[in-house]
This record gives sequence, C-alpha cells and structure tokens, in this order.
Amino acid sequence: MTVQDKGVHGPLAGVRVVELAGIGPGPFAAMLLADLGADVVRVDRPRGGGGLVITSEYDITNRNKRSVIIDLKAADGADRLLDLVERADVLIEGYRPGVAERLGVGPDDCHARNPKLVYGRMTGWGQEGPLAQRAGHDIGYIAITGTLGMIGSPDEAPTIPANLIGDFAGGSLYLVVGILAALNHARVHGTGQVVDAAIVDGTAHLTSLIHGMLAAGGWQDRRGSNLLDGGSPFYGNYETADGEYMAVGALEQQFYDEFIALLGLPDEAPPRKDVARWAELREAVAARFKARTRDEWTAVFEDTDACVAPVLSLREAPGHPHLAARGTFVDHGGITQPAPAPRFSATPTEIRRGPAKPGADTADVARDWDVPALAPSDVPTKEAD
Repeated sequence: MTVQDKGVHGPLAGVRVVELAGIGPGPFAAMLLADLGADVVRVDRPRGGGGLVITSEYDITNRNKRSVIIDLKAADGADRLLDLVERADVLIEGYRPGVAERLGVGPDDCHARNPKLVYGRMTGWGQEGPLAQRAGHDIGYIAITGTLGMIGSPDEAPTIPANLIGDFAGGSLYLVVGILAALNHARVHGTGQVVDAAIVDGTAHLTSLIHGMLAAGGWQDRRGSNLLDGGSPFYGNYETADGEYMAVGALEQQFYDEFIALLGLPDEAPPRKDVARWAELREAVAARFKARTRDEWTAVFEDTDACVAPVLSLREAPGHPHLAARGTFVDHGGITQPAPAPRFSATPTEIRRGPAKPGADTADVARDWDVPALAPSDVPTKEAD
C-alpha cells in the first residue's frame, strides 16, 4: 500500500517532528515540514505565552500540526518530552543558547535517547558570538548583514520589508534546508546532528550574488543606485492616476522595447543604457503612468512580455486571474491563505487541518506515537532561565 493509498499526503509522510513552541521563524519552518506531509507535534506551554498577537485559530503557521502540552519546567517535563524525542526524526527549538540545555532537552540529552535525531536550532544571532545572548528581531538581524541598507530610496530611510527577509527567508527556509539535508545524512549514515540556523547567516547568504557584483564593480554600495534596487528607471514601481502602483521589470532589451512601445514613449524616451539620463527617463515613464489608472494599465500590459504587473494588496492577491487559476491561495476553515508550496507530481500536498489548538491532540499523539505519559503533570516546577 502506498503513502497515498493510506490517505497521507506529501513527500515527508512518515517523518515525525517535535516542535517546541515559539514565535516567528520556528513555527513557520515547522509549518513547511507539516505542509510537506510530516507529522509535526507542537509542544505548547501549559500557561501559553510566546505567541503572536492573534488567537490560535488564526495562526496558520500552526496548520497541519498537532499539539500537546508539556511543562518543561516541571520535574518530569524533560522526561516526557524525551519520550517524544525517542520516537521522532526531527526536533525544532528556538530558545536562546543554553536554555534547552538547562531544561534538560539540549542536543546531548536528546541524542542520548535518539542518536539519529536531527536537532534544529533557530535563532537570530546563532549559538555563539558576541550577540548570541542578546534579544533581537528581524529588523536588527537584516540590519547588520547589510541587507536592510540595500532596500529603499537613496534619500530616505531604508524600507522595512515586513519580517519576510530575515525571519522567514534567512531563518525558516535555511532551517528547513538544513533539516532536510541532515535528515538525509541520518538515513544514510545512521547518525543525527545539530543544525544551527542563524538568521544573520541565512540573510547574509541570500546576498551572495550581490557580493559578487560588488566585488566585480557591478554594484554600488548605496541603495537606489543599481539595476535591481530601484536605481534603474525600468526596474521599479510607478504611481497610477488612481493612487495605485504598477511594477516594472523590463530588464532585457527586447522586453524594454515592448514596454516603451506600449507605454507610448518609443520616440521620446532617452536611450536605456545612458545612465546619465536615467533621471530624465524615469520622469517620462512616471508621467505616462500617472495618465491612467492601475486597471487601465493592467489591461494594456497583460498578455505581453513587457514584464509589468499591478501592485496588489494582500486582500486583492487571491483574486488575480493567474493565482486563482493555479490555486495559489485556498480557503480553509474560513481563512484565505497561501496553499502549500512547492508542488509535487507523485506526492501532492494539501492543508489537512487548521491551526492546532494548544493541547487538543494529546490523546491522539500519545496513541499514535505510543507515548503513554503525556498527561499533564502536577509535580513542582523548576527554573530554566
């Protein structure tokens, strides 16, 4: 009987993951693994805390997971968690360095029970270094890597890209890549290891191409002065007559030629390679876009290779014809949300269940993982930090 015959979907079906509850990049990484079919059990705290400013039923980073409650500060808390670890393939934690060790669930404790375990650590600064014990958030992590300083207009403060670049791209995605690589190693060689995913490391790694261009003299070390950071008049955003925006990415000559023709500037626009006249070109392009609404320009550029797209809001995006046709967004449990990605031909993924409610799955997990001692404990607690 195949995985699909059993009604279990995704290429990671059969992989067991223990996630120690946290916020931001750790839960998102665990969601990615859950979307891919892994059985992710989130270990929530008995008194809550550490969550986002939304109620649990709307926190879709906890979709496709199950939840149990274990008080790791209780005298038997570590033992109860290690019973899960013994049956798991992966553990994810996002504590400050040393906290998991003080709780008795650090890498050595876990590997003593399960030598094949992949132990994923998600932090902003990493496990060592002068800032390792400091608090932090996405904006600070991307600031010191030079990434934040690249984004925005040259005469304004750097633009804050939500928490997408640091937390989720430099953090979650790198943690997942590391976990999958270590999981493969464990299956081939029979030994687990620790994956130290630091947001500063991942974010810096994302800028690899830019560092190469910088070294070659093809990138100026100031924002808004380069081909891909808004410095070019044919790679940027332009306001329309109704106060909306169109995004232009007409980099290659053939796409640029079509863009200029459809914009109505074939005879007026200065040469695209004349950097000294880029300001003049930008003004001409901006004036043309201001003459029509976003919808009108969308109609002009759709079905062309001019590389122009409307800038949509989060609520508008699911209704875009292309995204609707692909099912990029789905409705589940009354919440419109991004569908699992990427897609697989043999082991398709899906949203199997909504966000896990803290502790709601204790009995099912105890049965499925054959861990009898998952009931809440009444024994005294201990300090961890």
